[in-house]
Order: sequence, then structure tokens, then C-alpha cells
Amino acid sequence: MIRLILLAGLTLSGLSLTACGAADGLEPAPGKSLPVAPYGAKTTPTPTALLTPTPQQRPERSDELLTSSRERRSDEFNLPPSN
Repeated sequence: MIRLILLAGLTLSGLSLTACGAADGLEPAPGKSLPVAPYGAKTTPTPTALLTPTPQQRPERSDELLTSSRERRSDEFNLPPSN
């Protein structure tokens, strides 16, 4: 039981250190370089450019329905039921 508690404590402390979410000041590992420039690009992207999502990856919301509302036209097929 004590082993489980110690294991849980170590696991949680490890998660808190690794899951801080800091993306500030990222640098390539020593001896490594940034990825090569994509096909057609003139320069290699910076780390900030690689971390910034494009509009396709994170689109803007467009759920505002009242900006383009129109009056409905009459429905010729909306007839009362026949008896």
C-alpha cells in the first residue's frame, strides 16, 4: 500500500513538471537544427512561425446566425391535410 502511495506521488510530481505547457523560448536540441524549409518557401520558418496555427488548423467561429437572416418565402406545398 505504501509503495502505491509513493508511486502515485512520484507520478503526479513528474506530470506536474512535464505538463507545464510552456512554449516560450524553445530552441533546437544542441547539435540539431530546425527542419529544412518547405518546398517553395524562401526561408526556413522560425520556431514562432512553426508554433503559430494557420487559419485552416484553427478556423474562426462562424455561428452568428442573425447577421444574414432573411424572411422565408411562402411554401406552396404547406397544405392542410385532406379528410
